[in-house]
Amino acid sequence: MSCCAAGTEGALDMERAGHALPTAEELRLASRDLGQGLLQTDLSVPAVHCGTCITTIERALRALPEVERARVNLSTKRVSIVWKDKVGETSTDPVGLARAIASTGYESHLFTAAEEAGDELRNQLIRAVAVSGFAATNIMLLSVSIWSGADASTRDMFHWISAMIAAPALIYAGRFFYQSAWNALRHGRTNMDVPIAIGITMSYFISLWETVHHGEHAYFDATASLLFFLLIGRTLDHIMRDRARSAISGLARLSPRGALVVAEDGSRDYRALEEIRVGDKVAVSTGDRVPVDGTIVSGASDMDVSIVNGESAPLQVAAGDMVQAGTLSLTGSLVIEATATARNSFLAEVINLMEAAEGGRARYRRIADRAAQFYSPAVHLTALLTFLGWGFYDGDWKHAMLVAVAVLIITCPCALGLAVPVVQVVAAGRLFKAGIMVKDGSAMERLAEIDTVAFDKTGTLTLGKPRLLDTTSIDAHAFSIAAGLAAHSRHPLSQALWRAASGLTVVFDAVKEIPGAGIETVTADGVYRLGSRRFACAETATDPADHANSEVVLSLDGRELQAFRFEDTLRPGAERAIDLMKSRGYAVGILSGDRRGVVASLARRLGIDNWKAELAPREKAEFCASVQAEGHRLLMVGDGINDAPALAAAHVSIAPATAADVGRQAADFVFMRQNLDSVVFAIEASRRAGRLIRENFVLAIGYNVIAVPIAILGYATPLIAAVAMSTSSIIVVVNALRLNRLALEDDADQVQPAPAYVGPNASLVS
Repeated sequence: MSCCAAGTEGALDMERAGHALPTAEELRLASRDLGQGLLQTDLSVPAVHCGTCITTIERALRALPEVERARVNLSTKRVSIVWKDKVGETSTDPVGLARAIASTGYESHLFTAAEEAGDELRNQLIRAVAVSGFAATNIMLLSVSIWSGADASTRDMFHWISAMIAAPALIYAGRFFYQSAWNALRHGRTNMDVPIAIGITMSYFISLWETVHHGEHAYFDATASLLFFLLIGRTLDHIMRDRARSAISGLARLSPRGALVVAEDGSRDYRALEEIRVGDKVAVSTGDRVPVDGTIVSGASDMDVSIVNGESAPLQVAAGDMVQAGTLSLTGSLVIEATATARNSFLAEVINLMEAAEGGRARYRRIADRAAQFYSPAVHLTALLTFLGWGFYDGDWKHAMLVAVAVLIITCPCALGLAVPVVQVVAAGRLFKAGIMVKDGSAMERLAEIDTVAFDKTGTLTLGKPRLLDTTSIDAHAFSIAAGLAAHSRHPLSQALWRAASGLTVVFDAVKEIPGAGIETVTADGVYRLGSRRFACAETATDPADHANSEVVLSLDGRELQAFRFEDTLRPGAERAIDLMKSRGYAVGILSGDRRGVVASLARRLGIDNWKAELAPREKAEFCASVQAEGHRLLMVGDGINDAPALAAAHVSIAPATAADVGRQAADFVFMRQNLDSVVFAIEASRRAGRLIRENFVLAIGYNVIAVPIAILGYATPLIAAVAMSTSSIIVVVNALRLNRLALEDDADQVQPAPAYVGPNASLVS
C-alpha cells in the first residue's frame, strides 16, 4: 500500500477503536518461544502505511529495555517484536509492548478470525468509490445546466443542491483521509493524508464560499470527482498490493482451522489448530491437509508435498515417516503424532520467512524510508510558498488556493513509498513459487551483488546418497556376505551396499560394529570384517589418500575378499547450474571437508578448476572472510552443521531444505527443490528485483520532477492532480508485477564477467 494509503488503514484503525489492549495472558499465549529467554510476538497495526510510520513504531519499541528487535512489515501491517521474558530479575509485562505502540498513535491488536478470513478494507473502499462516483455524476449533471447559461437564481439553486450532495459524500468517502490525518496531527506528527485532507476540504469550502456570495463558479463537481479518482487509485492500489502478497495469504489458507485429536480410548475430539499440543495424536483423512508437523503413527498414503519441495509427483509415506504442516493426503488416512505446535510448524516457518522478505532494512528500503520521512514537510512548505507566490503575483487568492491544493495532491509520494516494498513482496512470492524461501529483502539485495560462488560438496553439489559402482563385476557370494553385515549398520555406505544387494544377503546373528572402523562377525569360517581397508585387511594397511571414490572392503581373517567402490549421487541440475553461472561471469569454486581425491574428481566432472578440500569448519569461515576482505562478494551454498560458520561469514548464503537445522538458520535463502537450478533462479530473481527497484525510483522521481512544476505553474487542476497521483502509484505496482514473468530459462540478461581474483585465495577463485 502506498504512503498515501494511511487514510485507508487509518479508517480501519478508527473503526476498531473499541479494541482494548491485549492482556498479558493473551500476549504470552500468542507468542512464540525462541529459546534463551526470548519470545516473539506479532501484532496487527492496521494504520501503518509508510516509512515514517514504520520508523515511529520501531523507535518507540526499541526504546524499551526488554525489546531485542522490532520490525514492522508494511505489506501485512504486522509488527514483529522479539523481547526478553525477564530483564534482570524482573519479569516482563508484555502489555507494555502494546502501550508503546499506542503512545505513537497507532492501535495494535491480536489477529482475529474475521481479519484473517476476509478483506473488509477492500469492501469499504469499493463502497466509498460508489458513493463518491454517484455524487460526482449527479453534480456533473447539475453543472451542465450552469455551463449552458442558467440565470443567477437557477445557478444558485443548483450550486446549493450540489453542495448538499457533495457534503455527505465528502464525510463518508473522505473519512479514509480525514481520520488518518487527524490521528497523525493529534500525536504531533504528519503524514501524506494531511495534504490530501486539506486539499479536498479547501476545494469544497472555496466552492461553498462562492455559493454563499452568489459567485458564478463553484467547484463541487471537481471536489466530488477529485475524491472519486483518489479513491479509485487507492482501491486499485490496494487490490494490486493484495495480489502482490497473495502468496502469503495463499499459504495461510493451506492451514486447516482445526483437526480431530485421537484420545487414548480411541475417541476423537475436534480442536482448534492453536489448541493442538506436541504429543497429541491427530487424525488426517483422505483429502485433508496436515495441520501440524508430525510423525505418522499409523496408516499410509500418497502425499502432495509440492509446498515442501516444489515437485508435483506425490510422495509415498507410511508409519514412521515425517510429514509437514500444509501437505495434502491424497489416497489414505493417517494418524500422526504432533512434533510441533501450529506456531512452530513448517507452514508457519514458511509464512514467517515470506513476511520477513519485505521487512528487511535493505539499502534501497532505507533510502525510500528516509525520503518519505522528509517528504511531507517539504510538500506543505511547497504548497504554502505556491499559495503565497500566486496570491502576491496576481492578487487572486482564490486561484492561488486552488493551485496550492493541486500542489498538495499531486506531490503525494505514493510511488516513492511503493518503490521498494512492492518489488520485495512480488520477488518473495515469485521465489516461493520456484521453491525458494528468503529471509528478508536485504538478502535479495546482497545476492544481486555477488561475483563469486562457493559450493560445499556433500549434500549440496551431491545429495549425500552413495551409489555402489560396478555391481556386475562383484562376486555374488562376497556380495551377499557383505550385504548381510551391512544390514546391521546405519552408516550411509553400509545402507547403500545393503540396498544394492536387493535382498541377496546372508543372515548373521552376532554382529559387532566398531565406530569409525566397520563391522565384524565371528563365524565357523573365520572372522569377517566390512569397513575401511585398514580395519578389514590389516592394522598396517593404509587407505589410498587420493582415490576418487569411497571404498568399503570385505575381508576374511584379514584377507581381502572384495572391495566395494561408491560414488555420491550428483544433485539434479548441478552441471547446468554451474555452466550457467560460469557463462554469466561468476567465479565458481568448491569448499569441502572431503578427501582431495573425491573433491578433485567431482570438480573435473563439473568443469570447476578452483577447489579446496579437507577444510575444517573454521577454515571455511576464514576463507569466506578473507574473500570478503579482498573486495569480492561471495555466495556460499552449503548444507551441514560444519557449513554454518561459512554461511554466516559469506556476503550472502543459500542452503537446501535438507540441510541441518543450524545450516538452514544460518542461511539467507533456503531452496526446497532438489534441483540446483534453484540457486541460479534465486540470483536472477534478486538481480531483476534490484533492477525493478531502481526503475521504480526513476519513475517516482521522474513523476515528481515533471508533475510538481506543472502544478506550481498552475497548469494542473486538483482533479488532474488526483488522476496523476493515482496513476503514478499504479504504474509502479504494475512495473513490479513484471517480475512474475521471470522464468529460469530467461537468460537474456547477462552479467559482466567477474574481475580476475588475484589475492592469496587465487587457488580457489579466479
